[in-house]
Amino acid sequence: MAAVAGVTGVAGDTAVGPGDVGGRPVRVLIVDDDALVRAGLSMILGGVPDLLVVGEAADGDEVGAAVAAHRPDVVLMDIRMPRVDGLAATEALRALPEPPEVLVLTTFDADDHVLRALRAGAGGFLLKDTPPAEIVRAIRRVAAGEATLSPTVTRTLIQHVTAAHGVTSPGTAPAGAAAPGPGATAGGTATAGGAASAGASMARRDRARRLLAGLTEREREVAVALGQGRTNAEISAELFMSVATVKAYVSRLLTKLDLNNRVQVALLVHDAGLV
Repeated sequence: MAAVAGVTGVAGDTAVGPGDVGGRPVRVLIVDDDALVRAGLSMILGGVPDLLVVGEAADGDEVGAAVAAHRPDVVLMDIRMPRVDGLAATEALRALPEPPEVLVLTTFDADDHVLRALRAGAGGFLLKDTPPAEIVRAIRRVAAGEATLSPTVTRTLIQHVTAAHGVTSPGTAPAGAAAPGPGATAGGTATAGGAASAGASMARRDRARRLLAGLTEREREVAVALGQGRTNAEISAELFMSVATVKAYVSRLLTKLDLNNRVQVALLVHDAGLV
């Protein structure tokens, strides 16, 4: 858990100062079913000049209306809510034509939740016990279009994904699945679950390979480096290019692959089996 506690760390190599969007404060919507959490976050963010809390929502099914009414730049999204969870709400938001950025509030105790939110386009993660200064810093980063997962945490996450989502052999239950009980047959639940998991993984692999096939050789090298959790400085040294050039390549990758952040590039590279 210590490695994961750095999820609000640096995504690139430069610090982010006070945030603004088009010369105005960053507009923030808080989504959490706990009124005390909402009040606490509002109090913390309310004292920051370049951030403006424009509204609150108590459940995922209230998010769409709240976003339409308040036009936030960043949504702080809880995961566990009674009617519609934050994962479904994030997927719905990111499907909008001009979606706000999403920071998911999480205890990071469920890798599947983290993976699903990243694939949906969440800009990063905050632990609920994150120090206030880091919460502010993370909101600024996401508003500026930067992921709030450090390369170190990206590497840790990829390791989790590798362990939990590797393609299984036919007839083999996924890692962590219960062994078939006495009398279970090859057509039993465990086998069906393993086949479904393998099928989904292969579909993700094929899609990822099709997307990456459209990259130039140099773009592909940068993408693979991101998949390996390299920092911009490490990619610069490894591929003999300036840090500014690395950043330009990362931006180009996001545009060509229609992704939101470098973590999604890393996941795509992993899905393709290149790391």
